Amino acid sequence: MAEKRSSATGRKKTKTGKKSKPSVLITGISGRFGRLLARRLHRNNRVSGVDMRTYAGFPKDVIVHHHDLRKKRCDDLFRTESFDAVYHMGIIHDPRISPQEHRDFNINGTLRILNSCRKYGVKKLIVLSTAAVYGPHPNNPVFLSEDAPLMAGLKYTQIRDLIELDMTVQSFFWKNRQMDTVLLRPVSVVGPDLNNTPSRYLRMKRTPTVMGFDPMVQIIHQEDMLTAMELSLQPGISGIFNIAGPSAAPLSVLIREAGGTPVPIPNPLSKIVLKKARRWGFSDFPAPELDYSRFICTVDDRRAREVLGFTPQYSVKQTLRDLKRSLL
Repeated sequence: MAEKRSSATGRKKTKTGKKSKPSVLITGISGRFGRLLARRLHRNNRVSGVDMRTYAGFPKDVIVHHHDLRKKRCDDLFRTESFDAVYHMGIIHDPRISPQEHRDFNINGTLRILNSCRKYGVKKLIVLSTAAVYGPHPNNPVFLSEDAPLMAGLKYTQIRDLIELDMTVQSFFWKNRQMDTVLLRPVSVVGPDLNNTPSRYLRMKRTPTVMGFDPMVQIIHQEDMLTAMELSLQPGISGIFNIAGPSAAPLSVLIREAGGTPVPIPNPLSKIVLKKARRWGFSDFPAPELDYSRFICTVDDRRAREVLGFTPQYSVKQTLRDLKRSLL
C-alpha cells in the first residue's frame, strides 16, 4: 500500500500575503528521537509537541504541551491549534513496562490522535511503527514486503499492541482517504543519541547471541531515519513504507564492528540465562527478542526509495562507528 496523490498540504497566508510555515505536531517529542526530529524540522516548520515527560533543551521556537495523549486536553489542543501535519511517535516500546500499560497507552493514545486528526481536518498524518512487527521466522523470505503478514505477536507477547496499533492505522488509512496517512516501518534505528534496545544491545561489550545462528540483520542510522521522516512530509504521499539502511550484514559482523564480542549461548539455555541476567541487572535485553538473533526479519524497502525518494547516506560501518562514539 503506497500512493502518491496530487493533493497538497497547503500553507496558510498571513495578513501580509506571505505563506506561513506549515504547523507540525510531534507526539512523544520529549523522547530522544522526538527531540532529534524537532531539531530537524523547526527551521522550516512551526513545531509543537505533546509529551508527559519534560525536557529543557528544545529550540526556543518549539512549543511543548505536557498532556496525556489519552485525555481530552489533547483533543482540545487540536481544536485550538490548526495543524497541517502530525507525527505520531508517542508510543511506548519499553519491555520493562507491563503489557497492560503498554496496550492502554499505545492503543488508546493512538485512537485519540487518529480521531482528532480526522475531526479537525489534519492533512498529513505520519505514524512511526517498526519492522519488528513482521517477526523473525525460519521460513521468512529474504526480504519482507509491506504486504507480508505481521507475525511477531505469535511468540513475543509484548509486541502485540504494536501490531494492533499498526493495523488500526491501516484501517484508518482506508476509511479516511481525504487525509495523507503514512505508516513507517523502520528496521532497527541506532545512533549516538539513542538509548533504545538495538542501540543498547550493540553497545554491549559482551553481546549474547544464540549458538549456531548468525542471521542477516538490518540497521539504519538515526540521521537517515530522520531524513525518511522528513521526506514523508511531502504533499500527496501516503501508504506503508519499510525503511532500511544500505545493506544487511551478519549479526556477528555488526557486533564486532560496534566493538563488542559475541557470546554464543546454547539455544536451550539462552532465554533462561537472559532472564536471570535481567533480574540481576547484568543486561536489559528482553529474552523473547532472542528470536531476532536466530532467524531473519529483513525487509524490502523499494517503495521508500521509489515513492519517498529515500536513499540512506550512512554505511553500516559509519553507522556503527557513530554508535561507538555515543553521547549517552
